[in-house]
Amino acid sequence: QVQLAESGGGLVQAGGSLSLSCAASGRTFSGYAMGWFRQAPGKEREFVAAITWSTANTYYADSVKGRFTISKDNAKNTVYLQMNSLKPEDTAVYYCAACPAQYYSRNYYYRTTYDYWGQGTQVTVSS
Repeated sequence: QVQLAESGGGLVQAGGSLSLSCAASGRTFSGYAMGWFRQAPGKEREFVAAITWSTANTYYADSVKGRFTISKDNAKNTVYLQMNSLKPEDTAVYYCAACPAQYYSRNYYYRTTYDYWGQGTQVTVSS
């Protein structure tokens, strides 16, 4: 059974940094991609970033490009999201997700592409 466990959320001031982790277990992820999504109160869950497990290709939402970095550690089966220059509008519950690697990279931007989800971790950025 696939399990994704996020950690690292918390409260930070605007301009600060946080690093999120997603520990994956339950299967071999070499043919998969891992994504981060977020959901603010009253809003739809939106794409943040994704990385392919085998080739380490990365994809970012325009709103976080240049501020967030997604990476992975194959030995630990863990994906990270380093968030710098945080803004109050980054406040949300952040979710880790996994899906089979896609032929069309645009599919990574859609939450319906992902088969597995973690429980989420809260990130709050104060102004």
